[in-house]
Amino acid sequence: MTLRVGIVSAAWGAFAHLPAWRAIPGVEVTAICTSREETARAAADRLGLPRAFWNAQDMCADPDIDIVDLGTRPSVRLPMVLAALAHGKHVYNASPHAPDWAGAKAIDAGWRAGGSTGVVDAFSQWLPAHRQMKAMLDDSYVGTPLGGTCHFNISLFNSPIKQFPYNWFAQGGQGVSAVRNNGSHALYMLRHLFGPVAELVADDSQILREWRFADGDTITPDTTDFANVILRFESGLTMQMQISWSMALHDGWLIDVFGDKGRIAVSSPTFPTARDCTLRAGQLGGTMAEIAIPDAFKAAAGITLDWQSEPQPSFPMALSMHAMVETIAGRGTAAPDFAEALEVERLQEAIRLSSEQRCWIRLADVA
Repeated sequence: MTLRVGIVSAAWGAFAHLPAWRAIPGVEVTAICTSREETARAAADRLGLPRAFWNAQDMCADPDIDIVDLGTRPSVRLPMVLAALAHGKHVYNASPHAPDWAGAKAIDAGWRAGGSTGVVDAFSQWLPAHRQMKAMLDDSYVGTPLGGTCHFNISLFNSPIKQFPYNWFAQGGQGVSAVRNNGSHALYMLRHLFGPVAELVADDSQILREWRFADGDTITPDTTDFANVILRFESGLTMQMQISWSMALHDGWLIDVFGDKGRIAVSSPTFPTARDCTLRAGQLGGTMAEIAIPDAFKAAAGITLDWQSEPQPSFPMALSMHAMVETIAGRGTAAPDFAEALEVERLQEAIRLSSEQRCWIRLADVA
């Protein structure tokens, strides 16, 4: 059986998601959706797709589409996700998963009411270096994890350009911020590596109060762009996390953890990709050294992309999408799925509450 995919977004969806779907056996991308008829028809012609939609609700209801791949803003996307689930579609959803905690709970209720497979486009766990890090942690390379640091700091708006397609990140009410966007990817990865978080304390603030363009025009952002969080995991591990999209000369991506036997650190100069994410590790009595990534993590049987394929995000996306397809067929485990998405949204709500109330928040109290 061939699964038919419709993609909402002719930008990132066409650039990165389309080649990932096309790399997977048993899948056919049959449709693209934008907000206007002329752009939808033009995108379908350009991408070689047989169908164009300019109303996402129509795509979500169409009986000839099995999987809906949803991009666009969290605030705009929420009714699309709910409609797709109501029509029994499988959903590949962008991250942030929802615009807020209420939206996340609405998605969870809709997903659990049906039998659909839901996956979030937070694919970091499928990167080769991250897969090797997980394997080493599972093999007790560091012993019992005790402490660590996570950074995800980039420079999106320190020297803004008007052509950048994400300048709307300045707008309040859209379900975005540095901690909701960058931070969601970090939190999916931290939960994957270290398990559930018991409690946290956070400060989520704004440091870049004006985005100044080269011609002198400015944007005054409504969104926060700098978060500092202390996470206490149920295992006893304590980790500090710093997230920003406004760091000058940014330090990129880092997860650095130590235990009673050793230390592992994975890093990337910006958003982590299969090619530029590197792993270093060492044990007591030795030194930190680069760890070779096994070939088994750099390619997958039946998938026509590998770790060096362009665009870079497409290979780990394809692995996540393939796991989704296998789950639909009853043969696999999708990850990260919508159950995991709810827990990451719970963490995001705990961060919001902690920053607002200036106190520690227990995850069990976020309901």
